[in-house]
Amino acid sequence: MNSNYLNIYNNLIKFSRNKSIIQSFTDKDTFSDRLIIFLFHFGFFLQVYKNDENKEKMQKIYDFVFRQLELSIREIGYGDASINKKMKTYVNTFHSILEKINNWENLDIDTKNKILNNFFNITEEMSILRNYLDKYRLFLLKSSLNSFTKGVINLKF
Repeated sequence: MNSNYLNIYNNLIKFSRNKSIIQSFTDKDTFSDRLIIFLFHFGFFLQVYKNDENKEKMQKIYDFVFRQLELSIREIGYGDASINKKMKTYVNTFHSILEKINNWENLDIDTKNKILNNFFNITEEMSILRNYLDKYRLFLLKSSLNSFTKGVINLKF
């Protein structure tokens, strides 16, 4: 296990556990909501760094992150058949997120809200989460991939 990849994964988990973001759109702190937030974080991460890093390295990070997710699901107690089905769903959801955020910086507010509402199945205003993701994306653009590999990053945005 590459400790650099583990640090990247742990940083993404830390960002996904931001309670103020979760509380902004739900009263429940469920595994499903956190996972979707994690997938958004990971999606933006890949989107920003895919052009700066070699494809093989980014593929290894992708593979590592999804192996870690599978281990997390196993720790929850799901059986092998359930895990395979859930992982397929999560991978498909992730690729759908990647497709939707591909041009995030050029999307208008209403389109961003529709994307977020689609993944979180709520009708409330998504301005807090939308603004957070905009700031997160800018944070990624200003940070190097190497900064994610050195240890846990503090939320600075």
